[in-house]
Amino acid sequence: MTIREGASQETQQSLYRRMVARAEPSPPRLRNAVMAFVSGGLVCALGEGITDFWERVLRISHKQAADPTVATLIFLSSLLTGLGYFDKLARHAGAGLAVPVTGFANAMTATALEFKREGLVFGIGGRMFQLAGAVIVYGVVTAFAVGIITGIARLVR
Repeated sequence: MTIREGASQETQQSLYRRMVARAEPSPPRLRNAVMAFVSGGLVCALGEGITDFWERVLRISHKQAADPTVATLIFLSSLLTGLGYFDKLARHAGAGLAVPVTGFANAMTATALEFKREGLVFGIGGRMFQLAGAVIVYGVVTAFAVGIITGIARLVR
């Protein structure tokens, strides 16, 4: 496949995309799926261990220990990001590490670190919430919708 002289820009781009698609190696999907499954399971196991720890230390129920557990996972993810280890782990672990709350904490911390030179307000505060803003908005909207549906379902019973 060659790109001819005089061909339109759109045709050239289309041909180029097809050439790249043919030359690009296919990703190891099975390996990636297994790594995501295993690493996600390890994050969950770590979360359960942290929950058990908070239950014993604070003498609270399993359900009440969920909040400090999430805060601990966020702290650990942010710490690993700041030290430069999170991306190395995520490169091998895949979506199992990057998708849950740990991935969100990593994204927020990485953005804050990237723009710290621009100052606390316009750099860290302003830029960090470019990413988080959409997540927070849609999270709140979804929680509201689920709350309304749950309330209606209780009234119908």
